[in-house]
Amino acid sequence: MHSNSMRALGLVGLLAGAACSSSPVAPADAAAGNPSTGSAGAAMAGSDVAGAGGAAMTGGGDVAGGGGAAMTGGSGTESLDDASAIPTDAQGTCSAVVEQHPIEGFQHTPICSPIVYHTHPPSSGDHYAPPYWAAYQTYTQPFLPGFWVHSLEHGGVVITYNCKDGCPDEVASAQAFIDSLPADCGDKPKRRLIMLPDPELDVRFAASAWGYTLRASCFDRNAFAAFVTDHYGQGREDICGGGFDPLTGAAGGTPLCP
Repeated sequence: MHSNSMRALGLVGLLAGAACSSSPVAPADAAAGNPSTGSAGAAMAGSDVAGAGGAAMTGGGDVAGGGGAAMTGGSGTESLDDASAIPTDAQGTCSAVVEQHPIEGFQHTPICSPIVYHTHPPSSGDHYAPPYWAAYQTYTQPFLPGFWVHSLEHGGVVITYNCKDGCPDEVASAQAFIDSLPADCGDKPKRRLIMLPDPELDVRFAASAWGYTLRASCFDRNAFAAFVTDHYGQGREDICGGGFDPLTGAAGGTPLCP
């Protein structure tokens, strides 16, 4: 385990060096691609489109505009060679544990449809079709993970919490941590971080990245910083901008999924 100072330097280098697109995607850009599987409703789009400078993916992934580096992908379900999770003790005061998980899939499904995830919190899997991923910001109410799992695929990190007795001081500490991270996406959003409550979470605090989770009994800044350093920007795609607020993104500022 690196020292805290090395972690801080690594985090700055990772976030400052990440190149990603910041252009939002219009609904009309969600054109025909790979149909979703195992869900009700019509087949949805299989490609996201982001503006110039984004990363372009091949084979059923989300596609960013010209000028970006090529990334390889594919449709269907991926899995790690070793299907077992790999626990790692993220040293700290809150018994934080980091685990690597098999990739559960990455198909696009109709918005608001039910999706089953096999890790708590979710770390990969099918998710809502473009342009419906969660905007990178802090939310005070929960919403369906099909939105923010799509954000994980774009390289984001999501912090979730479930405090039965309330934990305003810990939430404030987590927000201060998020606000302290270097900006790599421009002004809005500044960074690919999401925080929201999750009433289904069976630990007090957690974090998700594509293929990884951190679970902890409290918010440990050092453990969460190490997780962000190691796993930020490591999704299947490299896209900063776009997305919706699932709580206010429908007509009249209403939830996208009633």
